[in-house]
Amino acid sequence: MFSGIVERMGRIVDIRTEQTNKHFVLEADFVGELKIDQSVSHNGVCLTVVELTERTYTVTAMHETLIKSNLGKLKVGDYVNLERSMRPDALLDGHIVQGHVDQTAVCTAVEDADGSWYYTFEYEPLGRGMTTVEKGSVAVNGVSLTVVNSQKNSFQVAIIPYTYENTNFQYIKPGTTINIEFDIIGKYIARLMENYK
Repeated sequence: MFSGIVERMGRIVDIRTEQTNKHFVLEADFVGELKIDQSVSHNGVCLTVVELTERTYTVTAMHETLIKSNLGKLKVGDYVNLERSMRPDALLDGHIVQGHVDQTAVCTAVEDADGSWYYTFEYEPLGRGMTTVEKGSVAVNGVSLTVVNSQKNSFQVAIIPYTYENTNFQYIKPGTTINIEFDIIGKYIARLMENYK
């Protein structure tokens, strides 16, 4: 489980394909603190560390993950938002993020807000709680954010300079595909309501 508070960005230095899997090799300054089998969020996708060197670590994404997220579009040199699993005694600064991306969305606009930015994302509604609500939580590329201007198939988020500088929001522009994880509480409520129709 994660909080959506991105620790840092990692850089992809190699991608290896093995049948339908992709192995991503990343450089990150916390490599010395990682261990094999550890879960790390990559653009909001929970992946397991399978290999370690002094400077890099490797994670594997299977076909299902590649088609449901933006990981399949990653290239060598791309920067990925990283967060290690939340400790049970840690403060929940963001919101409950499982690392199970629901789907992708596309950035349709980036607006200057005089020192901050508004990003607009459009997605295909898939039902059962796969929606946003005004002032609710959403994870975009693993970043815990508050929704503004929630619509049926789109929403906006406001990005302050700190988030812009310390996540891969600085590389998102109109046409960029991002990962969305909708709020787990909303998904459970939607499922319960369906069961009691």
